[in-house]
Amino acid sequence: MDAVVDARREKGAASFAPVPRPSREEAEAAVRTLLRWSGDDPEREGLIDTPKRVVKAYEELYRGYRESPADVLDRVFEEVEGYGSIVLVRDIPFFSHCEHHMVPFVGRAHIAYYPSKGVIGLSKLARLVDVYARRLQTQESLTAQIVTALEDHLKPRGIAVMIEAEHMCMSMRGVQKSGVSTLTTDFTGVFRDDAAEQAKFMMMVKGLR
Repeated sequence: MDAVVDARREKGAASFAPVPRPSREEAEAAVRTLLRWSGDDPEREGLIDTPKRVVKAYEELYRGYRESPADVLDRVFEEVEGYGSIVLVRDIPFFSHCEHHMVPFVGRAHIAYYPSKGVIGLSKLARLVDVYARRLQTQESLTAQIVTALEDHLKPRGIAVMIEAEHMCMSMRGVQKSGVSTLTTDFTGVFRDDAAEQAKFMMMVKGLR
């Protein structure tokens, strides 16, 4: 295992460290404080139940903190009759929230790997993306965490991950430029070592649209 993967593993492990969780009442009080700070009255009719709704929404938006990639990738199918070529699932839609501003970023993930000891169900890759996307994130970390989870649980001969996303923190605030896409990639094994395999992955993701 090289130093790059070791660094990814350390970052991924840190994301599972438990932190003290406030009570629902404390969370709702925090929302009321933000409403007042924004200049509105949390006691007016339209906002009176907003703290409860926001806390309930946060439970869904950030459910990834209560999910584990180990549970998603718990079953590997080893009887694949000698299949060893590329497996690619592309255009996996996701949404996440920027850890710097807590503003959404939305995009698609493309994941490929070369099997070694077996394959996983195709839907598991989409679920894995959601486990990490449903947390406060950076796109770079999201890309690396997906690779690390697959490396740890599947141990394939190579992994390729590409994520394309639009960040609302760039389109709604700051420079306010909408429609700008950010692309991140990460490669291991044969994809990292062989430029032709990287080109094949890119062609399969982009060239067939």
